[in-house]
Amino acid sequence: MSQPAAAAAVSPGGASIGRVLQMLQPDFPDLTVSKIRFLESEGLLRPRRRESGYRTFTEEDVDRLRFVLTAQRDRFWPLKVIKDVLDRLDRGLPVPELEEGAVAPEQTTAPSAATVPAAEAPAAAVTPGSLRRRRIVRMKPAELRETTGLDMPTYGALLQFGLLRLDSTGRHSAEDIDVAREAAALAAYGIEARHLRLFRVAADREIGLAEQVLEPLRRRRARGAAGPDPEEVQAEILSRSLGLHIALVRAGLAQPQ
Repeated sequence: MSQPAAAAAVSPGGASIGRVLQMLQPDFPDLTVSKIRFLESEGLLRPRRRESGYRTFTEEDVDRLRFVLTAQRDRFWPLKVIKDVLDRLDRGLPVPELEEGAVAPEQTTAPSAATVPAAEAPAAAVTPGSLRRRRIVRMKPAELRETTGLDMPTYGALLQFGLLRLDSTGRHSAEDIDVAREAAALAAYGIEARHLRLFRVAADREIGLAEQVLEPLRRRRARGAAGPDPEEVQAEILSRSLGLHIALVRAGLAQPQ
């Protein structure tokens, strides 16, 4: 789905609540700062907070707000229905209410549990934009197992070895769906979850290495100093790390045994 014109005006650092109001009022003249705050208090919006306490809205937050306001104005949905629809969209579940053609917000647009998209191709697909446009999907353990074909013992082992992780609500992210799919595919070749814990250890070490580079860049950017964009550097490090991993594995497999 293409981004609405208003959402496209959000800067990489996010927009203030006043800027969001300015962008959306032409389409929703009755919108006020108080209403945006009310929708947040009802759990329909989740803007980040700066250290100063001010709200920061991303493109996805603006898109979500536009969806809520449109559902109220054009469909006369009560907040309870909108909240339920957003929750199911966030979890990657089908939403019958949207079958009539309503447009869902960008960050929560997700197919049914049976058709959640697979991971993007490694390395070449990693861009700052792809990192910002993370698929927001929250699945219950049973939904994850059904979607990926994991049996209960393998699922439990993946949890035990840290390859799958539950969030504070007891659900799994889109990234866990990718992990579960790959683990299920490798299991067909006799590669068990206990063998895959090495990937978790290696990934954590790579994350730590990347953070050593990114944290100083983020601090400089927070102070308003010039320098590389941390998101661009993050995408480059991830892309190069994936490329290096693939090259090393290929080289190793190509060696005569």
